[in-house]
Amino acid sequence: MNARQRHQKILQLLSEQPIVSVAELEQALDTSIATVRRDINTLSRAKLVQKIRGGIEALSDSNPLQQRLAGDPFVSSDNVHVRKKRAIAREAVALCSDGEAIIINGGTTTHRMAEFMEDLCMHVLTNSFTMADHLLRRSRNHVMLPGGEVFREQNIVLSPYEEDTMSDRFYASKMFMGAFAVRQQGLIETDPLLIKAEQKLIKQTEELIVLVDSSKFATHGSLILCPLERVSTAITDEGVPEQALEMLDRAGVRVIVANSQTRE
Repeated sequence: MNARQRHQKILQLLSEQPIVSVAELEQALDTSIATVRRDINTLSRAKLVQKIRGGIEALSDSNPLQQRLAGDPFVSSDNVHVRKKRAIAREAVALCSDGEAIIINGGTTTHRMAEFMEDLCMHVLTNSFTMADHLLRRSRNHVMLPGGEVFREQNIVLSPYEEDTMSDRFYASKMFMGAFAVRQQGLIETDPLLIKAEQKLIKQTEELIVLVDSSKFATHGSLILCPLERVSTAITDEGVPEQALEMLDRAGVRVIVANSQTRE
């Protein structure tokens, strides 16, 4: 297990329990105490964990004013299945053309669309700060952000309010979004506030295109964002299970399988 994988494991443990001891980390990571302490110091300097005597705790416990969304932090998910996510993002951008108005929801797969959009000029509404920053610095795309509260861990902005002038007035030909899981019941997410914001954006688009790597078809969750029938296209990778393809076909969802083995 390399350093990046250990850090992801540590953040995952903290998402499941508010405090994790050094001994628990040593056992979970199957490494030495010295390595555990180096990892703790690295994550603490990055302000991803809070060091305490004998272990670490989640930052949200030390700052009760900071609201958190359910689910994994952006930093702990961004480096998982990277080749698959980039291949999926490339296929997504291939569906776009100059002059279009599109919506891109924040996520670790959708934000990878940015690098492939550098030569395009579109009207883009996104709640992803990483996406907006990349497009503003490296492209001619017109970028708009909705109003709301900034959620640092996910690098997105969400609003709990019904009225948001930008979101209400912006209408797109396509919306690109990820999902926590894809099940027969529909697209699954982890947080009610996230669902509320996403459902509002879904109403503002003609085509809903979901970007999910093949692992999302084995993930379970309890909150339904929308039925599969609302999805126009699903872009995934070559590891997608056959039963998942059959499920999408029954729902009338077009499937694009990205080749993550292609050399760049």
